[in-house]
Amino acid sequence: MPKINFHVILKFIGILLCMESIFMLVPFVVALIYGEGDAPAFIKSASITAIVGGILFYIFRNSRNDVGKRESYLLVTSIWLFFSAFGMLPFCLMPNHLSITDAIFETVSGLTTTGASIIENVDVLPHGILFWRSFMHFIGGMGIILLTIAILPMLNHQGGLLLFNSEVTGITTEKLKPKIGETAKKLWSVYIILTIILCLLLWLGPMNLFDAICQAFCVMATGGFSTKQAGINFWNSSYTEYVMTIFTFIAGINFALVYRAVTGDFKKLLHNEETKWYTAIVLGATLLVITGLYITDQNGSFEDTFRRSLFLVVTIVTSTGYTGDDYVAWGPFFTTIFLLLMFFGACAGSTCGGAKIDRLVVLAKNTKNELYRVIHPNAILPVRVNGKAISHEIVSKILAFILVYVMVLIAGSIILSALGLSMEEAFGSTLSCLSNIGPGAGSTGPAGNYAFIPDLGKWTLSIIMLIGRLELFTVLILFTSYFWKNS
Repeated sequence: MPKINFHVILKFIGILLCMESIFMLVPFVVALIYGEGDAPAFIKSASITAIVGGILFYIFRNSRNDVGKRESYLLVTSIWLFFSAFGMLPFCLMPNHLSITDAIFETVSGLTTTGASIIENVDVLPHGILFWRSFMHFIGGMGIILLTIAILPMLNHQGGLLLFNSEVTGITTEKLKPKIGETAKKLWSVYIILTIILCLLLWLGPMNLFDAICQAFCVMATGGFSTKQAGINFWNSSYTEYVMTIFTFIAGINFALVYRAVTGDFKKLLHNEETKWYTAIVLGATLLVITGLYITDQNGSFEDTFRRSLFLVVTIVTSTGYTGDDYVAWGPFFTTIFLLLMFFGACAGSTCGGAKIDRLVVLAKNTKNELYRVIHPNAILPVRVNGKAISHEIVSKILAFILVYVMVLIAGSIILSALGLSMEEAFGSTLSCLSNIGPGAGSTGPAGNYAFIPDLGKWTLSIIMLIGRLELFTVLILFTSYFWKNS
């Protein structure tokens, strides 16, 4: 096995840091417009990031652009780490700045679209910082690497494909064009267009333009940051809730299928098994929540109960994390439902977190086959999804993924419980961060935040958020000895 090409990794880190410095100029302009004293934080952060990125690119500018499997895994993880490390600078340099631990937690939560926050009152934050929090969701939602492939055609096709598969979520990745760069452009284009449409629709409601832009960034990225401490309740608008519910649901669908539907190929979307399961889960969970609210006498009018239930189910299953109601206060039945929705999340190829419904579909069908084999041991029953047989190798990978997912969940829960969190808080917080949701259980539920967690717990959850966003193996493979061996 050839040596790892560290030069190309450092070269692309330099390029991406220069790109991040440009991104920081957008909230800098916002800060100048509102004049709240946070503009220096962004210009300093952008300068530091650009200098470091420029130096790295200049030193390694002549390195070849060959990217193999090991380089792709190392590059993807490194980019997310460096983006987080420099993305936290505005939080460290702003007035009433955050500690490094809190800044890195808030930044990783933003980029991974988790939406878990340590800020106890976002209403006091300047507009530039509020914009940066939402903008990080937008950047990380579709993927930093995917954006790189779309706008920087420097990688060979094989290298771009490896990076694409290392970052895109789920087991099924669909290419829209023969060239991976063209696929990335198509995905980003539909992502941006939907964000613009959502922004305009929100602006037509009670939101001002600033809030509409920030909330549109967060909804399409399925991230939970808000410009208001009260979240969606601040606007007290049925119109706003329905609009956000519809676009959040769309954001939970594979964006390749959304693109095909937008371009006229609705059959691909309507006949997709994962989309059917996703829709059935949303409708089934909503019915359960509505029924539970009526049984426990916590319902209002039917329209109000339906809207609240649907909004909460969609926002949780898609890992968006906007919560108009505190499901923890509703009781353990509702908390259990939402924790189950958190585990699997929505569709592969979307901006959502969780283990993904495509894996659930394969596991369910494989389990059905295994039960049949108890009576008919010689039967040959391939697992089929969308009419195509799934190889035994992929089924094995899914089983391994779910096992590791649960192991990370258990390990995180043990660490947090050792730091003094209750079992409910430890498990809920770990699951929430691993699935990139935001609200957990107990004090980290919809009515709370993560500020009270000790520093070691915040670092642990930051790592778990990153592992969850990159779907375990991309990060965990770096901790194996055979990854680093040259032969």
